[in-house]
Amino acid sequence: MAWISRIKKEDAEGLLKTLYKGVQTTEGHIDNILQVHSLRPRTLKGHLELYKAALHSKPNALSPRERELVGVTVSQLNGCSYCVAHHTAGMARHVGSQALAEELALAAIGEAESNEITERERAMCDYAKKLTLSPHLMKEDDLAAMRAAGLDDAAILDVNQIAAYFAYANRTVTGLGVNTDN
Repeated sequence: MAWISRIKKEDAEGLLKTLYKGVQTTEGHIDNILQVHSLRPRTLKGHLELYKAALHSKPNALSPRERELVGVTVSQLNGCSYCVAHHTAGMARHVGSQALAEELALAAIGEAESNEITERERAMCDYAKKLTLSPHLMKEDDLAAMRAAGLDDAAILDVNQIAAYFAYANRTVTGLGVNTDN
């Protein structure tokens, strides 16, 4: 599950108990990336707020497919198999199949060709790739392809914030050994 201890749902108290109630599935499952914060409920609260603000709050200029694709791009480049698995599955719900989601994910990082990835998605993924691999080399010109593909400044901010969120989440997961095992 992770390289550090965690507080189980049945042992949670106070803020942690409240947060766990808010994030558990109808079956009572709590994702491991969230449980790893249990020793510091304030970071769980912050993680949830950042996640919701970057990926699920309106307005957001990106479609659910685009948001998941940016997240999967960053997660693949960071070697975060936990987030790749979760968010490729999320993308599959938006594109209609796991196979297409996997094709898009590989195309996003240049490991496969796909006629299904749009010019807009390519521009977003290329930006996310450079931001992930070479953040110190970013320049204003790196926004040009997204602008040419029709993204306005608010949409560009959305891409940036999703990429930044996944950098944080990937480092939480990989730095603490979080995996999909219970």
